[in-house]
Amino acid sequence: MRILGKGIGAGWRGLGKAWSSLPFMAQIKKAMPAFARTTTFKLTILYSAMIGAFSGALLVYLYYSTVYYIRAESENRITVEFEQLANAYYTGGMERLSQSVFERMTLSGSQFFYYLEDSSGRKIAGHFPRLPADPPAAGMKTVYFDFELPQADGTNTLRPAAGRIVRLRDNGGALMVAFDTAQQTVIVGRIRNAVYVAMPIALILSLAGGLVISRGAAKRADELAKTTEAVMGGELGRRMPVRGTGDEFDRLAQRLNAMLDQIQKLVESSRHTGNAIAHDLRSPLTRLRNRLELALSKPLSEEAANETLGTTLSEVDRVLDTFNAILRLARLDAGSEGTLARMDLSGLAEELAELFDPACEEASLTFKSQIARNLVILGDKDLIGQALANLLDNAVKYTPAGGAISFTASRTPEGMIDLTVIDSGPGIPEEARDKVIERFHRLDSARTQPGSGLGLALVESVAELHRGQLILGTGNGPTEQPGLKATLRLPRA
Repeated sequence: MRILGKGIGAGWRGLGKAWSSLPFMAQIKKAMPAFARTTTFKLTILYSAMIGAFSGALLVYLYYSTVYYIRAESENRITVEFEQLANAYYTGGMERLSQSVFERMTLSGSQFFYYLEDSSGRKIAGHFPRLPADPPAAGMKTVYFDFELPQADGTNTLRPAAGRIVRLRDNGGALMVAFDTAQQTVIVGRIRNAVYVAMPIALILSLAGGLVISRGAAKRADELAKTTEAVMGGELGRRMPVRGTGDEFDRLAQRLNAMLDQIQKLVESSRHTGNAIAHDLRSPLTRLRNRLELALSKPLSEEAANETLGTTLSEVDRVLDTFNAILRLARLDAGSEGTLARMDLSGLAEELAELFDPACEEASLTFKSQIARNLVILGDKDLIGQALANLLDNAVKYTPAGGAISFTASRTPEGMIDLTVIDSGPGIPEEARDKVIERFHRLDSARTQPGSGLGLALVESVAELHRGQLILGTGNGPTEQPGLKATLRLPRA
């Protein structure tokens, strides 16, 4: 049976594909509007059909429940009327029953009609000249008929009625109790007409609403597609439209725009990186070539050869350091560098402070450190150590002799940890702080110093990897020598 079921399912799928591949089906699809071929439109049609089916089922339920209630109420009232007449018959016989029928016929406002006959079929009392149908041999019979109702102007009106005919026991006569169903028929007809009118209206409105919604969704999707095509065509500055409605299209557009911002940043960084690599490596390689060419142009003593080779090795090491920094940044960007684990940041900071204290003393700089205890984060020890070393190395490099450097590690009220290096050097102008974290970007004042321009870029990448940030500000110095305050802010574990 399972194999048979799979075979039938595969057969239906194959039939569906064959039907879709027919030439006239392809022409129909091509002739359909663009929005009518979208998934949104198909879902809208499905939901509209479901709404229409639900509305129809609801209306049908309301119709039958209302009609059933009206008829059940009438049936209950006839039952009560028969019980009262049966009580008269059992207590006083035919005479008491006929008297009760006469009394009910003379009541004003009564909604019932009566007919009573004896065992020979002779009418004893009643509103009608005869029974509308033959009485049953025994028990009860329900009948529906029309009767003429006299009007005030002397004319007769044909009215619908429903009743029950019962054969009297021990007597052989028959009794009918009926009621006018004209009002009931009118109510039922109105309900039926309302259902007939409401069902197509509900279907039309659901389809119209579905079309409007699908067209709006298709338009938003088309806007996103056109923007994507423009970006693919080279317009990296184009962004997805955000209408501010907060719907799923806005959320998608915001995320796509964030992605495009990152892509644009990476593309521009790649372009700048290529130019910067060519510029920064051309100088040491040119110097290296000139030095070797000069060395080959004349006989070299052993001392001169050793000096030339030592200088050459220094230049090669500088080039290799630049390439190593580039590779490490690339691995950070790709997410393949760094393993996050719980680590004691206080111990790492104290090790770096001990390491840079003699370096500052050698450069005639005052060095102070203040490290809080039990600073625990989720991070990569090597990467954070490299980032802090870069900040401290920059401070030593750009602070003139006689200056001061401070290194602090502390908690913030927001649940973060700040690793701050403050120097008394020239600092970085506020308008240039966003630029210095770009790769290979160096201020004019820093061109004379050794370096590749990748130090702060690596610190920024390490901060992003640890969900932190690099904050550059002004130190505590005077206006002409403000200094730089560099803070690596990381979340606590």
